[in-house]
This record gives sequence, C-alpha cells and structure tokens, in this order.
Amino acid sequence: MIKALCAAALWIHVGIGVAMAQSTTAPAAPAAAGAGGIQSQNIFEVRPDASAEPGYAEQTNAQRAAVQPGNNAPMWRQVGQGVTGYSSLPRSQAPEAGNLIQPFVQYPGSRWTNAGEAWRQVRNQWIIPYGGALLLIVAGAIALFFVGKGRLGHAEADAGGGRRIERFTPFERSAHWANAIAFVVLAVSGIVMAFGKFFLLPIIGASLFGWLTHVLKTAHNFAGPLFAVSLVVVFLTFVRDNLPSKEDLAWLAKGGGLLSGNEVPSHRFNAGEKIVFWGGVLLLGAIVVGSGLVLDKLLPGLLYERGTMQIAHMLHAVAAMLMMAMFLGHIYIGTIGMRGAYQAMKTGYVGEDWAREHHELWYADIKSGKLAAQRSPPEAPGKPVQV
Repeated sequence: MIKALCAAALWIHVGIGVAMAQSTTAPAAPAAAGAGGIQSQNIFEVRPDASAEPGYAEQTNAQRAAVQPGNNAPMWRQVGQGVTGYSSLPRSQAPEAGNLIQPFVQYPGSRWTNAGEAWRQVRNQWIIPYGGALLLIVAGAIALFFVGKGRLGHAEADAGGGRRIERFTPFERSAHWANAIAFVVLAVSGIVMAFGKFFLLPIIGASLFGWLTHVLKTAHNFAGPLFAVSLVVVFLTFVRDNLPSKEDLAWLAKGGGLLSGNEVPSHRFNAGEKIVFWGGVLLLGAIVVGSGLVLDKLLPGLLYERGTMQIAHMLHAVAAMLMMAMFLGHIYIGTIGMRGAYQAMKTGYVGEDWAREHHELWYADIKSGKLAAQRSPPEAPGKPVQV
C-alpha cells in the first residue's frame, strides 16, 4: 500500500512538472554570434534515432530541462553531427575551430563513427602493427642472411696494388651523407614516436619517455626540411647513372648473385641500387616529403583541416615504413654487408680489384677511356690515380 502511494505521488509530481514546462514560454533566442556562430539559445536538436524512453525525442528543450535537469545528451549528439558553434579564432587560421569533433557518418556495413575515430582505428589497427611487423621481418631477414652468407665480396675498397679509382666525388659524398644523417634522425625519432610506448615506456617511465619524445619530435621537425632538400640534391646528382639499361634485366634474373656468390656484371650502379633510387628516393621520398610538409604546415595556400591532416598522416606513415624497410637493406649492404662498400663512400675511392669484382661494366668503361677514373682534383697530389 505504501509503495503504491509513493508511486502515485511520483507520477503526480512528474505530471505537474511536465504541465508547468508546457505552459512556460521558452526564452527568446539571442542574436546570432556572428558568421558561423550560434543562432539560438540551444542549437542542438535531437536525432530521430535517439535511444531513450518513449517520447524522449519529442520533448522540447524546456520539458527536458524540467524533467531531466543537467541532461545535455542532445547537445553532444549535435556536436557529433558537426554543428558549428562560435569561436574567437579567425576562420582563415582555424577553419574548424567552431567544431569540437568531426561529424559522425555511417560507413557501409558499419556502425556510426566519425572520421577522427576512423583515422585512429586505421593508425592503431593497421599502420602500427603491420608497419612494425614489416620492419621486424626485414631486420630479421637481414640478420639471417648475414649469419648464413657473411660479408659479400672478396676485395676491400683499397685492394688493387695501390691503384685507385674515384667512385664518388666530394660533392656526391657530401650530398649522400647529409641525406643519410637526416634520414637516420627521422627514422629513429619516427620509430620512437610510433612504437616507443610499447618498448621504451615500460623501461624508462612516463616522465623520461615524455621528455625524450618531445626532443625527438622537435628533431624530427627540423630534420624534415633538411631531408627534403638533400633528397632533391641526391636525385639530381645520381639520376644520370641510375637510368635503366638492358644489363639490369640479367642482374635481376640472377638476383644480383646474392645467393650464388657470383657477382653479376653491372655499370656504376646495379639494378638493386637503381630500384632503391627510383622506388625509395624518388617515389617514396616524394610522398614522405610532400606529406611531411603538410603535417608541418609548410605548404602555403593549403587549407589545414582535420581531414587533410589525417590523410597526410596516413600517407606519411605508410610511405615512411616502406622507405625504412627498403633502406634497411641499402644501409646493410653499404656498411657491414659488403667488403669495401662503406670505405668507398667514406673516402670516395675504390681499388681496381673492387671495381672489377662489383661493377665490372663500369670498370671496363674506365679501362677503355669511356669514363674518367678521376673526376675531381686528387686528394693526394703525390699519388696519381692509375688504371
């Protein structure tokens, strides 16, 4: 009996509140807050598919305020639909400042979501795990190859009875090292920012990890323009010797002799190096640099909206993962993977035996006089170059 009386009293109280709300005239809407500003006291309307008790979607704002004070779910529902409110930031600098989040959309066969959440899922469920797996697979394959085959080649860079051939001029080496140093800074900082929370954060803690990522992000932003400029210089410097030739087909058919141990004749750069040049330096390099300039907001006249930045980030991340995977092989061959390769880029010179072993067609052109053995003033005037 007591419970029935309490229930009846509650229903009478709710009914009186609803009646009072219906008889109350809603306050007049304030004047517009400017272009793109809020046009009424409550700019939020209920979506037809709102999930609530019966009649919830049909309630007016005044009724809802009386029956459910503090319920601002309709407001956030409109925020999710992309309603633009008022912001004091200039539209030319922040075109989406009046939008708290991107509008919700429903993709075919999926639930309602917004572009920001879709971007987050692509990053966390696709780019990060598959990109990390790619880098680990490539690094593991290189390690297994080194253990199984050891260092490639037989001749060191200075082999050949003191006779030297200039492989890289000082300008070519400077361009290469500038690009290589910038790439290493970008790669290390990018890996820490993308994967550091998985392998560094548990070890060094949140405070040190936060400081480290801040430093590396700053280094990443400064090394990016240097990488872009040096990449253009590297392309213009080496493009002539990386043009495809018919001998490249034989090199590719035999895999460069990596498994057989018999070096396939090639010109100054073999087909593998040309693939790195055209696929890594030009194609992936252009995507990484272009998207990086967008992320750094360095392209004038571009409207930097959320969607633009999200697309640029995904392109940047995918291209960077592929570039790092490709350049891991290049770095391996140029350092510990091949005898004399690092010395050639360090000093610029190789011996006659090294040139004959690794780039037989290039060496033949030098022997015949078709190409010059010395293209810059000798570093040691008392020791002339002999071929």
